[in-house]
Amino acid sequence: MYRKVECGLAVALLAAIVILVGVASVARVAGSPIIWSIEIAQLLFLWLCMLAADLAMQQGRHFGLTLLLDKLSPGRRHLLICFNMLLLAVLLGFLLLQAWKNTMLMHSRLDGALQIPGSYYHAAMIVGLALMLRTTLVQFYDHLRGRGLASDGKDLI
Repeated sequence: MYRKVECGLAVALLAAIVILVGVASVARVAGSPIIWSIEIAQLLFLWLCMLAADLAMQQGRHFGLTLLLDKLSPGRRHLLICFNMLLLAVLLGFLLLQAWKNTMLMHSRLDGALQIPGSYYHAAMIVGLALMLRTTLVQFYDHLRGRGLASDGKDLI
């Protein structure tokens, strides 16, 4: 269910970006540029990138190397995948904490013509990292139970 919601939101963000850029292009040609269109398009694109990164993780489509895994026995492969996922979870947790601190610092900074608080941009990192942490923990749990994307060892490393 969460994947469908995330996919729907990603499609909506992409559509909004395309429509906004199209309208801004036509307005510029007509001699009446929309000066805030770039700011909003950048904000929406940042949120789209973070959603897309989590969706790619959910589908095991993030960059991965299996050279080492292919040479390991199934038991050692399982241990290496577990270690990698735990390390990734710790890293994502650390990055999430830093993103939270940065977002709080940036709230008072106003960006661009619309004077949007900087925290609106940085909040995308919090949401994206939290989603990726959730995905990693779910995949770790599924791997321990012997099911899911991680069971064959071809994603995750």
